[in-house]
Amino acid sequence: MYAITGITGQVGGQLAHVLLHGGHAVRAVVRDAAKGTPWAALGCDVAVADALDVAAMTRAFSGADGVFILLPPNFDPSPGFPESDAIIAAFDAALRASAPNKIVCLSTIGAQAVEANLLQQLGRMESVLGRLPMPVAFLRAAWFMENFVWDLASARDQGVLASYLQPLEQPQPMIATADIGRVAAELLQQTWSGVRIVELEGPRRYAPLDVAAALAAVLDRPVRAEAVPRAAWEANFIAQGMQHPLPRMQMLDGFNAGWIRFEAGPQNTRKGATTLDTVLADLARRSA
Repeated sequence: MYAITGITGQVGGQLAHVLLHGGHAVRAVVRDAAKGTPWAALGCDVAVADALDVAAMTRAFSGADGVFILLPPNFDPSPGFPESDAIIAAFDAALRASAPNKIVCLSTIGAQAVEANLLQQLGRMESVLGRLPMPVAFLRAAWFMENFVWDLASARDQGVLASYLQPLEQPQPMIATADIGRVAAELLQQTWSGVRIVELEGPRRYAPLDVAAALAAVLDRPVRAEAVPRAAWEANFIAQGMQHPLPRMQMLDGFNAGWIRFEAGPQNTRKGATTLDTVLADLARRSA
């Protein structure tokens, strides 16, 4: 049996469907019992556990051959990342107490970076959970292609992709959540010892200019990429409701400057099969 946290999200949901399709038993770990109902209908065991409730998490992970850990995303963390640190500590305690056979954690490109930025939350997770006594795999995923769902409206209505990734011609590693789910499912079914790092990106890299062209094809209208001036980032993010925009800005700086990158280099990354065109077409269909 495989226990999956974050099952109501894109990656966790994709992972669960792959495992269920393969005939594997799945335990859906959810914070709200109502969100577990659809998964119970698909044949999943459901465990209700808040990420900070060590006892409930321990029960959810007990008896599992493998556990998938997804740190709840926090794009506007307090200084010093206290929210994520508390959840990481709870995961650590629950995993030590439940002692599953193996663990797969969703991490990120650039988790090894020493420069301050938003993704350090996942680097801290790797540091803590990497000391667990059972085999642990960190799946470092590239920029999610599904992030461009937030750009569909402006592309459709104004023909503009406002890009924080810059320069516009600079390709960035990206990955579809479907591919992350598939690779996570493979890892959960494998055997290894110690700590393993798997870095995952799509079949090719895409620059903002490529994204604009793909949006134009999907929406059947011209779309141009425009770089958002660095001086405008903080005001933009605060206007969106953020209280602490600096870590997000630092993360974008890291992608743009190239110090948020895969540790092993592009020649050694695992490659997914799903293209950006496929993901954008699906997003456009669902948003129509």
